Amino acid sequence: MTSETLFRLVELFEKGSIARLAFSQGDCRLELEKPAPAAAALPAAPGAPAPAPAAAEEKADGGETISSPLVGTFYAAPSPGAAPFVTPGERVKKGQTVCIIEAMKMINEVPAPHDGVIGACLAEDGALVGFGDALFTLLEN
Repeated sequence: MTSETLFRLVELFEKGSIARLAFSQGDCRLELEKPAPAAAALPAAPGAPAPAPAAAEEKADGGETISSPLVGTFYAAPSPGAAPFVTPGERVKKGQTVCIIEAMKMINEVPAPHDGVIGACLAEDGALVGFGDALFTLLEN
């Protein structure tokens, strides 16, 4: 099974209404389960489109949010004790890594969608984040 197939399964699981998924193909086995509090706190409106992966969403104050492209563990730094990838007030360039998300023992870099200034970090280091969860605010230059 390719990593693209795995990511697609995770994406479909997150968009769907089922709480648990188990899938096997050859030697590969995938089990996903949504935590009860997170699923209850974020009910999907019928017919509402899911947020785009790593998309920046407009906010009322003119800023945007950088969202999680997948379910996993959020890390603000490349390793424990290391300096974070970005800090509030720091200027970032399009494509610059702002954090990493670990999912299924794979490390996934989350890039800045465009040039801007990091307004705030909205996720706690080491916390589980869901698909589309806000990670950072990104302000205009």
